[in-house]
Amino acid sequence: MDLNELLAQGRGRRSLLQGLGVAAIGISFGGLAACSKGEGKKLANGEEATLNFYNWDTYIGETTLDDFKETSGVEVKMDLFDSNDVLFAKFKAGNPGYDVIVPSNDFVERMARANMLEALDHSQIPNMKNIDPTFIDVDYDKGRKFSMPYTWLALGIGYRKSKVKTKPDSWKVLFDSPEYAGRISWLSEAGDMFRLYGKYLGKSVNALTPADIATIEAMMIKQKPNVKNFHVDDGQDLLLKGDIDLVLEYNGDIAQAMTEDDDIDFVVPKEGSQLNSDNLCIPKGAPHPKNAHAFINYLLDGEVDKKITETILYPTPNAAAKALMPDSYKNNPVIFPPADVLAKCEYAKFNAELQPLYEEAFTRVRAA
Repeated sequence: MDLNELLAQGRGRRSLLQGLGVAAIGISFGGLAACSKGEGKKLANGEEATLNFYNWDTYIGETTLDDFKETSGVEVKMDLFDSNDVLFAKFKAGNPGYDVIVPSNDFVERMARANMLEALDHSQIPNMKNIDPTFIDVDYDKGRKFSMPYTWLALGIGYRKSKVKTKPDSWKVLFDSPEYAGRISWLSEAGDMFRLYGKYLGKSVNALTPADIATIEAMMIKQKPNVKNFHVDDGQDLLLKGDIDLVLEYNGDIAQAMTEDDDIDFVVPKEGSQLNSDNLCIPKGAPHPKNAHAFINYLLDGEVDKKITETILYPTPNAAAKALMPDSYKNNPVIFPPADVLAKCEYAKFNAELQPLYEEAFTRVRAA
């Protein structure tokens, strides 16, 4: 089965999301009615047959939640968020009732430091054995005390080939040029935007200073008139619809779009980029922690993650699932950038001093 066949299986979720207007964060899946059916019903583990899942848009398999219900008896209610900033803000005043969440690597570190995450009981997650060993002892969560890897991803430029003069192989086209004025879209996440500007300026994503942030803020404000919008995790849709011609997006999202439209392509700029890893975590105060462990373990099953990967087309850190995927996935340079490209990319570390500066400066940029 090749990528086009995989997409044919996965298009239903994208169409469903758009039909429901899921750009408005908080739309529920699995759903409110389904969740209420499980309330009061007790499982063998003593918990109610419900689970509340807070996830990114278009980031689950077509039948994953229904399959988990069939296997476990647990109804899943899924709400959606569109940035780590939104996720963190949701939990700042305490857990509003979620059992499993999907923060990116630097926010795993941030939330763990803020005592927002439960330590995982690895004895309840035997499918941890399926994870590629290189994703276990990571800097942001040594030994995977608080998180299990769900995907990894690279940020880059998605673009419409017929609308660019040459391959946009530098961040300059998005960050420092009027060439495509009104036809570009930026991310809505403060830290990612400042760190990628840092890459453009020749710095490590983890070596910015307050002075750099001030410099970048001024550059952003200068460039902002050329930016059509700040997208909310839907840059690939804006590209597909023709609303924009270039977008700062994740490789998996553009890989999905490329299988729908052969005029779309993706590039990691020559200056390098930022890598992210999205992770499965249990927030403090989760109402159903045993169900949460069971759900995370289920998602790490090789066959289950294969079905998820077929839909979302992101790089999977699950070695068992990757082995089951076709060569057209495993050998796709958009999904798995070549070694020389990855060598110029870095994972971002959480910086408690700089994070509020990113957010305050980005608020000023957006208001300018």
